[in-house]
Amino acid sequence: MRRFAVIFDMDGLMIDSERLYIETETEMARKRGAILTRETIARMMGRKPIESMRIYKEDLGLVDAPADLLHERDVLMMQRMEKDLTAMPGLFECLESFYGRYALAIATGAESKFLALAVDTLGIRNRFDVLVPSDEILEGKPSPEIYLRAMHELKIQPDHCAVLEDSANGCLSARRAGAYVVAVPSEHTAHQDFTPAHFMADDLLHARDHILGVFGG
Repeated sequence: MRRFAVIFDMDGLMIDSERLYIETETEMARKRGAILTRETIARMMGRKPIESMRIYKEDLGLVDAPADLLHERDVLMMQRMEKDLTAMPGLFECLESFYGRYALAIATGAESKFLALAVDTLGIRNRFDVLVPSDEILEGKPSPEIYLRAMHELKIQPDHCAVLEDSANGCLSARRAGAYVVAVPSEHTAHQDFTPAHFMADDLLHARDHILGVFGG
């Protein structure tokens, strides 16, 4: 059994999907005569999809039901991701360095259909021991539930787990779960509060080198 584990968030950390979400949500807001702010985007990130849409509805003052908003967003996002899904810089190098050395998992606020699309499009499903999408948990980030679930399935204690996250909600979730948290902010999240993180990395390669230095082999 491997002694240490690395758990990846997905959106904005492994794949360049936050850009697609923001484009989609901005388009939906504009269609309704509303404006999507950076503050609302930050509050939505990392949460279960239906929770994100409740925040979206409330902040934008929309009459639509959150479930209807989510369905619309899912349809638009699937179309975008099928045409324009790309890995974040350094992802493949990270996986090459970590695979076989650590147990690996993904714990994402995305639903299983988007998780499957990402790992299969990039051809990396077999790199991971555990995959935990948001539709398999009750409470989304910043609740620690999703990371505790991943650790349980990996059979590795929290103090032997590093988590890679790009959002404040995700970092808080991982910290509450007892993991060693490495923040890798993207251009869409750089303004957020990463106080819960133990280390701030410039990019995935920087994060990789830091984790190798902390956990070794």
